[in-house]
Amino acid sequence: MVSARRRIKEQRRAREFQAFTAGAGGRLLHVATLLTGDPGEAERLVVAALSRTYADWFRMRGEDPYAHARQELTAGYAHRAWRYRRPCGGRLDRLPPRERLVLVLRMYEGLADEQAAAQLGLPTERLRTLCQRAVAAMRSRDPGSRDRSDRDASRAPGGRGPGGSR
Repeated sequence: MVSARRRIKEQRRAREFQAFTAGAGGRLLHVATLLTGDPGEAERLVVAALSRTYADWFRMRGEDPYAHARQELTAGYAHRAWRYRRPCGGRLDRLPPRERLVLVLRMYEGLADEQAAAQLGLPTERLRTLCQRAVAAMRSRDPGSRDRSDRDASRAPGGRGPGGSR
């Protein structure tokens, strides 16, 4: 009798988790790919995060499973961030792991400063500083999109650049 109830409970758990994974797996994989820059490493990171989430599935009662899985994912990334320092050709490769993590949580995941800071165990002001530094680094390394438009405007008739009147 007890084993039948346990088997039913495990089957329900497996169905619930399978539905969760089907809905959230793609987004978690995208977050992991943004963090690691390597699809193979990202997949390993997501599998590890989902396995830890599955282990905690019944204990989460009322907790958001996606937030839990994202927490496991970011903790796994932060724990092994030194692995992801090798360049893979992405734009985020230029950032140190912590700045990359903050930028992905704030900009891609859309977490509020307070939520992201709590998830990473940082003071809110430190998180804001890291986010500003990461955004500034991404803008400064962008091949002059702002500078180019300023030069083009200065070359227009009436501008102060070459070909323009003074």
